[in-house]
Amino acid sequence: MDYFELFSIPISLKVDMVSIKKKYFELSIKYHPDFFSQTSEDEQLDALEKSALLNKALRTFSNPDETMKYVLIQKGLLEGDEKYQLPPAFLMDMMDFNEQLMDAKMEGDVALLQSIRLKIVEFESDLYKPVKNIIENYQEGVTAAEELWQVKKYYFQKKYIDRMLEGI
Repeated sequence: MDYFELFSIPISLKVDMVSIKKKYFELSIKYHPDFFSQTSEDEQLDALEKSALLNKALRTFSNPDETMKYVLIQKGLLEGDEKYQLPPAFLMDMMDFNEQLMDAKMEGDVALLQSIRLKIVEFESDLYKPVKNIIENYQEGVTAAEELWQVKKYYFQKKYIDRMLEGI
């Protein structure tokens, strides 16, 4: 059973956290292991597994990047530890940002660091624009595989940018 089946929701790249939290509360009561203490060992094990799966699903759904990753894995487009080859133009842009960051750090210029950070955030926002509609309106059986490949590319670019921003 995958996370979407567990929550009885359609597969989505962007989930509604209000409904997810509500459903999580309902399911956590339904599958709480304490309520199965007087049942068979198989039923106890099933409740324990569903309870653990429920917690993993909530952690995944609570992070948009992890939700995106989960769907890409479910669709067979991403392997857990995959080394993705980022586009050369993207890598050149990142190299430029890294050089600017190193210079600003060496100068100890906090204002310049923040300015570069804002440029990087804006750059990521521009990367999101072509996939925004795909991510926000994904529909199982309707969204084309080519669109999911675009989401995969964005996912890896965003991961790279997030690591860079963490270092600022």
